[in-house]
Amino acid sequence: MHDRDLDHLREGLKAIDAWKDTFAPFEPSSLLAVEPQTVSTVLSELATRLQDNYPFFHPHYAGQMLKPPHPVAMAAYHMAMQINPNNHALDGGPATAAMEREAVAELARMFGYAEHLGHLTSSGTIANLEALWVARCLHPDKAVAFSRQSHYTHQRMCEVLGIRGVAIEVDDRGRLSLDDLRAKMQHEPIGTVVATLGTTGLGAVDPLDELIPFAKEAGLRVHVDAAYGGFYRLLAELTPSPVPAAPFRAIAQADSIVVDPHKHGLQPYGCGCVLFKDPSVGVLYRHDSPYTYFTSAELHLGEISLECSRAGAAAAALWATMRCLPFAPEAGLGLSLQASRRAALAWAELLTDSTALHLVMPPELDIVTFFPTGGGWSASAISQEADRIFRTLMEAPEAPIFLAKLQLPKSLVAPRAPELVWDQDTVTVLRSCLMKPEHEHIVPELHRRVEEAARVPSRR
Repeated sequence: MHDRDLDHLREGLKAIDAWKDTFAPFEPSSLLAVEPQTVSTVLSELATRLQDNYPFFHPHYAGQMLKPPHPVAMAAYHMAMQINPNNHALDGGPATAAMEREAVAELARMFGYAEHLGHLTSSGTIANLEALWVARCLHPDKAVAFSRQSHYTHQRMCEVLGIRGVAIEVDDRGRLSLDDLRAKMQHEPIGTVVATLGTTGLGAVDPLDELIPFAKEAGLRVHVDAAYGGFYRLLAELTPSPVPAAPFRAIAQADSIVVDPHKHGLQPYGCGCVLFKDPSVGVLYRHDSPYTYFTSAELHLGEISLECSRAGAAAAALWATMRCLPFAPEAGLGLSLQASRRAALAWAELLTDSTALHLVMPPELDIVTFFPTGGGWSASAISQEADRIFRTLMEAPEAPIFLAKLQLPKSLVAPRAPELVWDQDTVTVLRSCLMKPEHEHIVPELHRRVEEAARVPSRR
């Protein structure tokens, strides 16, 4: 946080203190008191220990989907934590429960839902678990299908729920193959199909606009995992759209949606969200809690969620961020997304012209994948060179660069690299998530540094 942000936080904390002062005074117990010197020593050690981290805040960090939350979100979270509300029941956090409903309604509007049932979760994994749990309740004897490039959480959650998961092949862009889905349905009773809008490996966008009419005809339920890519729905409103517009616009016709505000939504971990198009699925959550839901006749969020205790501070942070940075294509969050998209396209163009690096495939969102060619064109040589460059850049004594790595099969790489010799089943490539708007201006430097590292011969 900058000094200006800290000033806002101090003002907010004063307001919370003033609210506390409206209640009868009491003497805090001494049982949990800690000596000031002990606190100072421990926090000093904590500050040292926390330095064993990667600089997620810096544009030189262009690896995984990690970045700090917005200062507004941090301030709002810290303010709410002074109260520590629990959004499970209204007596645990009436104010933050109202904020959660408002924030979730805004997310539903962004996706085009006219009505909805939904809530925040502690993660995208739990949000997907809830969506697949509802799918199992509605189609108890049928399998769930998802692409081979979808997040591993779907297979894992199918195992947790005791239902069969069916992996669907992908096309040469990493997108779910409708042809393979049709073929698998000839031999497997499938009730739900997961469409991923922004795979975590390649950032691929499944053809949801083509899947929806097929699913309606076949009686399939469609769940959209937009944990990573969901906020790019905003840019689908632009003309021309910088992202695949048709799949994102088709989200409004899906039965359920998952999105992670703790990714592009600028929120602290953990903040996921699950949305259902049909509010009547709420009946599936019905349960008895004889000591919980008595303070209000209104619906308690715990009555429509699998999780019990959930941080009300997460709702406060998201609500405050939305008020300051509107979810709009050409304002607020949309401007940040546009910058990330431009950064990905700019780097892809530089990679296309490079003689030392090879672009795996054009990015659909803000994930860019590429591999070095200086060590040879075999899958094993490329994998070793990718690992060397990854470590060389990360361990640079000055201004290190942080990338990520990704293993890919032949079917996704060979179409755009026919000269590659496959002496092993997969190839390891370099991967970069350009999730910070600052990345747009640093792409030339990132490319130069990676290309320089790629031109230094390996000493194998």
